[in-house]
Amino acid sequence: MSGTADQGRHPALPQLSLDQLLHELQARLDAARATQGRTHNLLEAVLSVGRELDLEQVLRRIVEAAVVLADAEYGALGVVDQHRLSQFLPVGISEELARRIGPLPGGHGLLGELIRRPQPLRLTDLAAHPSSQGFPDHHPPMRSFLGVPIRVRDEVFGILYLTEKRGGAGFDSEDEAVLTTLSVAAGVAIDNARLYHESRRREQWLEASGVITRTLLAGTPSGEALSLIARLALQVSLADSAAVLLPAEGTDSLLVEVAEGHDAERLGGQVVPSDGSLAGLAARTGRPAVSGDIRNDPRAWPIPAREGEFGPLVAVPLVAGERSSGALRLCRLAGRPPFDDHEVALLSGFAAQAALALELARHRAESERLALRHDRDRIARDLHDLAIQRLFATGLTLQSAGRLIKHPEAAERVGRAVDDLDETIKIIRSTIFALRVVGDGDAEATGLRWRLVKAVRSASDVLGFTPSLVVDGPVDTDVPDEVADQVLAVLAEALSNTARHAHARRVDVRLSVGAEVTLTVTDDGVGMGGSAPSGGLINMRSRAQLHDGTLHIEVPEAGGTRLVWRVPLASGRPYATEGPTS
Repeated sequence: MSGTADQGRHPALPQLSLDQLLHELQARLDAARATQGRTHNLLEAVLSVGRELDLEQVLRRIVEAAVVLADAEYGALGVVDQHRLSQFLPVGISEELARRIGPLPGGHGLLGELIRRPQPLRLTDLAAHPSSQGFPDHHPPMRSFLGVPIRVRDEVFGILYLTEKRGGAGFDSEDEAVLTTLSVAAGVAIDNARLYHESRRREQWLEASGVITRTLLAGTPSGEALSLIARLALQVSLADSAAVLLPAEGTDSLLVEVAEGHDAERLGGQVVPSDGSLAGLAARTGRPAVSGDIRNDPRAWPIPAREGEFGPLVAVPLVAGERSSGALRLCRLAGRPPFDDHEVALLSGFAAQAALALELARHRAESERLALRHDRDRIARDLHDLAIQRLFATGLTLQSAGRLIKHPEAAERVGRAVDDLDETIKIIRSTIFALRVVGDGDAEATGLRWRLVKAVRSASDVLGFTPSLVVDGPVDTDVPDEVADQVLAVLAEALSNTARHAHARRVDVRLSVGAEVTLTVTDDGVGMGGSAPSGGLINMRSRAQLHDGTLHIEVPEAGGTRLVWRVPLASGRPYATEGPTS
C-alpha cells in the first residue's frame, strides 16, 4: 500500500525536471541560432567590405556594417591624422540634420579619447565620462557608446564609433568582440584600397610624365610645355590650382609663368619672393614644401589677395641634375584634405621628370640654333667667296671694257650695268651680314648694323613680310651712339607708319654712311594722299633737326612713299643725349 501511495504522490516530479531541461535547451538553441546568425552577418559584412577598392566606399561600408551588427542607431568613422580627425563619416544622421548641427567634430572631448588611448571603450552613459564635452545644438540625444580603433599595419588609421543601442539597452561584451573583429577586417580592406589607389595614382603620374616628355621632345615651345605641365599636375593631383614658377630675370624672386585652375587669371604673372614663400623654399632647398593650411602657415606668401580661399598646399622643386630652376605649386581649396606623403612623393617625381624634359628640350633647341648658325655661316662664306668675287670681277671687266667703247650710248649702258653690279654686291653683303647675325640674346651684338637687322626682323610681325635691308659704309665705326639711337627710332617710326597706313606689300630700307648718315625707307603703298603731317613725321623731323639734319617725304615714280632722313656727321653743334620721345 505504501509503495502504491508513494507512486501516486510523486508522479509529476520527473515531468517538472524534464520541462526545465527542455526550456534551458530551447534557450541555448535560440542563443546558438542568434550567435550563428550574428556570425553569418559578420562574415557577410567582412566580405562586403573586402569587395570594394574605392577607399571612400570602403569606409562607408565599414560604418554601415558596424551599425547593423551591433544594432546601433548611429555610427561614424573618423580618420586620424596628426592626432586629430581629418575625416568624419556619420551614418544615421540625415544631411539636413547634419547641416543644422554644424561643422563635423575634429577629435576633441570623448571622440578624442580613443585617439589618445587607442583601446576599445564601452560606456553605458557617455555624458558621465570625464572627457565628455556635451553636444552642440540640434544634436540628437545619445547615451550608450562603443568605440574601437582601426589599425592598418600597426598604425591607427581611424576610430569606429557607435551610439544608442536599439531598445534602450547598453552595448555588451559580445558587441565589443564583434566590432573588434570587424575592425581587423576593416584594416585589411582599407590597406588593400589604399594600395590600389596608390598604384592607380602612380600609373596616372607616369602617364602624365610620358606625355610631357613626348611633347617636349617633339619640339613644342617651352611656354606651351609649361602650361601642359601645370594642367596635367592639376588633373592628376585632384588639386584646384596649379602654377609653375621660374626665376625672374635680374631679381631674387620667382615669377608665375603659367597658372591653371581656380583663379588662374589673377595668379598668372605674380612675383613671389624666393625667401619668404613655400615655392621659394622648395626651389631654394630642392625639397618639397608642404602645408596643411596656408592660411595659418607663416611660411606662405599670399598670392593674390584672394589666397584665403585656399588651404592645403604643396610646392615641389623643378630640379634638373643638381640645379633647381623653379617650383611647381599646387593648392586645394580650404576644407579639402591635405596632400599626403604618397602624393608628395609622386608629385616630386613628376616635377623632376618634367624639369629633366625641359632641360633636354632646351639643349636640343640650342643644338638646333647652333646648327642653323653653322649653316648660315657656310652660306655666307659661299656667297662671299663665290658670288661677290665673281660679280666684282665682272664689274671690273665691264668697267675696263667701257673705256674701249666709242659709242656714247653703249658706254652709258655698260656704266649702268657696272652700277647695278655694285648695288647687287651691296645687297649681297647685307644679306651675308644678316645671315651671320647672332641670336637676340648675344650681349656682344650691339653694333648699329646688328640692331638694324633686329629692327627690320621685328617689323615683319606687323607688316606680314620682312623688309629688305641694304647697309652701306662704316656703319659700326663712324656713326656716334647718339645718332645711331636716332636712326633706330626713326626707322621704327617709319615702319610703324607703313604698317598702320600704307597697306604696302614691299618695303626697302637703306642706310648709307659717308659725309652724312642717310636713312631711306621706301614702300609701294597708297602714299601720303596730301594729308597733313602726322605726329610721327613731326617727331622724325625733330630728331633730324636736333643734329642739323633734314627729313624729306618723296613720291617715287612707281607710287608709294619714300622717306629720306639725313644727318651730317661733321656737325658744328654737339650731339644731344636725349631727343623727343615717340
